[in-house]
Amino acid sequence: MADDRTQVQDFFAARAADWDIRFPDDGPAYAAAVGALGLRPGDTVLDAGCGTGRALPALRGAVGPRGRVLGADLTPAMLEAAGRAGRDRSGQLLLTDVTRLPLQAGVLDAVFGAGLISHLSPPGPGLAELARAVRPGGQLALFHPIGRAALAARHGRRITDDDLRAEPRLRPLLARSGWRLVSYTDEDARFFARAVRTD
Repeated sequence: MADDRTQVQDFFAARAADWDIRFPDDGPAYAAAVGALGLRPGDTVLDAGCGTGRALPALRGAVGPRGRVLGADLTPAMLEAAGRAGRDRSGQLLLTDVTRLPLQAGVLDAVFGAGLISHLSPPGPGLAELARAVRPGGQLALFHPIGRAALAARHGRRITDDDLRAEPRLRPLLARSGWRLVSYTDEDARFFARAVRTD
């Protein structure tokens, strides 16, 4: 597990400085995904694996000034880039492993995870840790600004049914981890799966 974390840190540290430049047009997709999560003013939300914090302004807008926004990431360079972009003004940045959150059980109303699931190794315990930190009935959004087929093509691969984000794999994985999948969208322009924390 430590080796997996080191690989994730190394991968993102090498890309942190130009991450936002590489994907300059994703802002509206992030805002739409946050809007689909249905946050309420005053909610507490975690952006798990927040990277450079691109979702933080939209999350702040959704929960308002009385809400609490946390951005957690394993890679110091990504959090530094979030700070340089001023996104730390939208939420509190935490240098932490989202599979071992420094949060009490049930303190979150929702978790937003952009591109997160493919970096949880193994994914089940990580999703269960997120469920632990979310109140029963709270929500999880797994998001990517492009769909599975477009992402596979970007990386020169073919889409396969054994992809963690394929609905037949994702639904039981979430169920075993304390979540119930309630909506699933996989189209060229976005991937968005919304789940509710079970009792």
